[in-house]
Amino acid sequence: MNPFYEMGKMMIFFGIILVLFGLVLTLGAKIPLIGRLPGDISYHRGNFHFYFPLGTSILLSIVLTLILWLIRR
Repeated sequence: MNPFYEMGKMMIFFGIILVLFGLVLTLGAKIPLIGRLPGDISYHRGNFHFYFPLGTSILLSIVLTLILWLIRR
């Protein structure tokens, strides 16, 4: 098979991923509960603020794993 064909398919795939990532960054603040799930760690003390979205990371990992599993199937 032509190597440029495979590279073209891969570039289209990564382009779609970049567009989806851009949409998430743009519209992420409007998605309810994202960033405020149980398990997200938030620590305030004076002028210091630490935030680690553990629950959100786990949820996104599960969703992306299912999506990629369905695509590869």
